[in-house]
Amino acid sequence: MDGFQAYGAVKAGGAFDPLTFIRQPQTVVRIVCWLFSIVILGCVANEGYVNRPEEVEEYCIFNRNQNACNYAVAMGTLCFLCSAAFLVLDVYFPQISGVKDRKKAVMADIGVSALWSLVWFVGFCFLANQWQVSKEEDNPLNEGADAARAAIVFSFFSVFTWVRT
Repeated sequence: MDGFQAYGAVKAGGAFDPLTFIRQPQTVVRIVCWLFSIVILGCVANEGYVNRPEEVEEYCIFNRNQNACNYAVAMGTLCFLCSAAFLVLDVYFPQISGVKDRKKAVMADIGVSALWSLVWFVGFCFLANQWQVSKEEDNPLNEGADAARAAIVFSFFSVFTWVRT
């Protein structure tokens, strides 16, 4: 039990090595989560709304349900910020020497990852359902169809990336 410390506290301190940090599997998965959130946010914010010439306001391409687009945009934004925050925490984690502080960081990581996995699963189900029941006459030119499908696929993949972190 000589070299054993809870949550890796024995390794606390030392110089930061960016190459070692980037090569860690957890860092790679966090960056993938961050990129997926950008893709989802970009797809829905950029091409998720369509307007028809006879209508004044834009509507969501997911069955004209504004809540679907709002959910995707909100979750993409929050996930982007959360991924960035945990990347910063990962950078500073080796500098945390207190076992209690390390435990809090690890437990927060586990809890947030579980929460985001659930949120993205609900988002995938919601977006896929709303896309499935969309009427063709609401979007005859299929504007934004590829973006909608991309948002659905990347929300599905986000479930697994957040489970992995």
